[in-house]
Amino acid sequence: MDLQAFFEPRTVAIIGASDKPGKIGHTVVVNMLGAGFAGRLIPVNPKGGTIEGLPVTTSAGDLPKGLDLAVIAVPRDAVLPALRELVEIRAKSAIVITAGFKEVGKEGFLLERDMAALAAESGMALLGPNCLGMMNTGHGVNASFAAGQPSKGPIAFFSQSGALCVAILDWALGENIGFSKFVSLGNKAALDESRMLEYLGRDPDTKVILGYIENVEHGQEFLRQAAAVTRAKPVIMIKSGTTAAGAKAASSHTGAIAGSDAAYTAAFRQSGVIRVADVESLFNLAEAFSHQPLPRGPNLGIVTNSGGPGILAADACERSRLHMASLSPTTIAKLQSFLPSFAALYNPVDIIGDSDPARYKQAIEAVLTDPMVHSLLVILTPVASVEVEATAQVIVDLSRRSDKPIFACFMGKKQVAPGRRILQEGDVPCYAFPEPAIRSIESMYVHALNRARPEPVYPEVARDLERARAVIDRAVTRGLSEIVEFEAQELLAAYDLPTPKTMLARGSDEAVAAAEAIGYPVVLKIASPQISHKSDVGGVKVGLADAAAVRAAFFDITTRAQRLRRDAYIAGCLVQEMAPKGSREVIIGFKRDEQFGPLLMFGLGGIYVEILKDIAFRLAPLSRADAFEIVREIRSYMLLKGVRGEQPVNFKAIEDIILTMSRLALDFPEVYEAEFNPVLVNHERAVVADVRMTLHLNGPETHSQE
Repeated sequence: MDLQAFFEPRTVAIIGASDKPGKIGHTVVVNMLGAGFAGRLIPVNPKGGTIEGLPVTTSAGDLPKGLDLAVIAVPRDAVLPALRELVEIRAKSAIVITAGFKEVGKEGFLLERDMAALAAESGMALLGPNCLGMMNTGHGVNASFAAGQPSKGPIAFFSQSGALCVAILDWALGENIGFSKFVSLGNKAALDESRMLEYLGRDPDTKVILGYIENVEHGQEFLRQAAAVTRAKPVIMIKSGTTAAGAKAASSHTGAIAGSDAAYTAAFRQSGVIRVADVESLFNLAEAFSHQPLPRGPNLGIVTNSGGPGILAADACERSRLHMASLSPTTIAKLQSFLPSFAALYNPVDIIGDSDPARYKQAIEAVLTDPMVHSLLVILTPVASVEVEATAQVIVDLSRRSDKPIFACFMGKKQVAPGRRILQEGDVPCYAFPEPAIRSIESMYVHALNRARPEPVYPEVARDLERARAVIDRAVTRGLSEIVEFEAQELLAAYDLPTPKTMLARGSDEAVAAAEAIGYPVVLKIASPQISHKSDVGGVKVGLADAAAVRAAFFDITTRAQRLRRDAYIAGCLVQEMAPKGSREVIIGFKRDEQFGPLLMFGLGGIYVEILKDIAFRLAPLSRADAFEIVREIRSYMLLKGVRGEQPVNFKAIEDIILTMSRLALDFPEVYEAEFNPVLVNHERAVVADVRMTLHLNGPETHSQE
């Protein structure tokens, strides 16, 4: 795909151009002329004549060979024939504004599929269908039917929703926010968010990338592109469809199938994308990233003329990944030299309500020069004596001289409006309340951390693929939808996973012999391919200390299982060594997400995992750093680290099992989900005590996702 020709065309054709105001084909022509397009613009309409003084070509087939860009605004059934004509003249790119494709049903889906295939075969960059169009302010291109022409700026924006594009464009015009590129993706038949990221990541006119998406078409490609781009530029996105109602609406809106929100959260975290919940936050961050340098650390200084807002800001800071900077004695002495005796000299610095611009200037300079301060928030409340405009100008002047990011919070609306305009024009982000200001500073700090991260390391995992394949194939041949513990032992062995000593006993005598070979005390578990949740049928007995206890447990477990699950084949019981002394239970598993592939999970294990839901997620493949982070992300991390004299668990042993699970998930797409629960871990080692895997019986034929 030639995205250079798409974004910077020299020749543009409008297929379906019209001389009637109000028609989309007319609006696109007017918008292109209004944007100052310096290339050749060719309206196409069978009627011929002229439109807006431009001679009209009667057929797409008569357009110049190698046309850079065609904008198609014709009825749905005429779109595919027009595209075929464009392929014949070797057109490089096209925008299909027309709606009525996969978002409306099967017939539209089939038409869109044919369009995508045609574009792929010819190498044509195809945007849409069902989209608003595209703008490139630096090249004089407004190939859209939007109302209004944005000014030039460093922000690129793409959206899956055309209506949202219209609303955001109108809002941005009112706020005087400029764009480098503005793209409505529509149904994403060919050009999607991954292609946009790839291009915008290299675009010299773009400093910040914003996006609104309802789904991701190619999850792994998105991860690769986003991870590469975020090392150079911030990518800030809204992902809708996070609730059941939202996901349903997304499906009917653009034919999207909204994926698991946990998978999107993991994808954004791993790739460095900053996720926000609303459009206001999206543009708050865009302005911050566009105009201020990244903080070199987490320490925040606050200067305020009112104690209450300063406390609110400090509270928000403590809830974030930022820290309240501890001011040096030198800074405190400097503040003490000019502030009233009743001012608060420690961060937040309260310079009192009667502060004039000169006092603000002195306080800001003193705090900024402190080496422990990495960023600064200046708060102003509109008390009667405050000079709003002059204070705003002081902040702007100091910001232009500082290599540290400065943010303002001018609380209120009417009285502070002139000051906020001065700050905006001076490229200082200004907020009405402290909390969104803190969120912006935090996001910039997190982005700075992400840029400094080393390249991920994906460790090799020792495994016997042939041996593991035999286990999977045997289950598929038998028509099993699950591989449960007693059948999965060989699969675990193929991946060299640590397990307790385990033996299958088909009768009570075999169970006693196995227990004596393993060593008392032991655990007995029901062995049945149809029973995966053993505790639901009383299928687990622990701490069996002698032969009599083993015989009684075997009889009790098997008879209970036969009574409660008459459909189940009972193979006997697994006899297993007890958990290592001092063990804690964790769960390691994965579920295959439709967009992104295997979604790994980690949390506290045992029977309470579904109730507590203290789980962290990552997408395969996991790096060593991912495994390190996922274990420490759960709220119960301190229980694993050890409390009240307990020894910490062997975290590396857990991480090794997580990395092995990641590799297994990629090796076998037939496995839809898998669960090691519990994994028993103490300060010395970790062992997989129970395992369950669910298969796609009609799953993919490919055996590996290398």
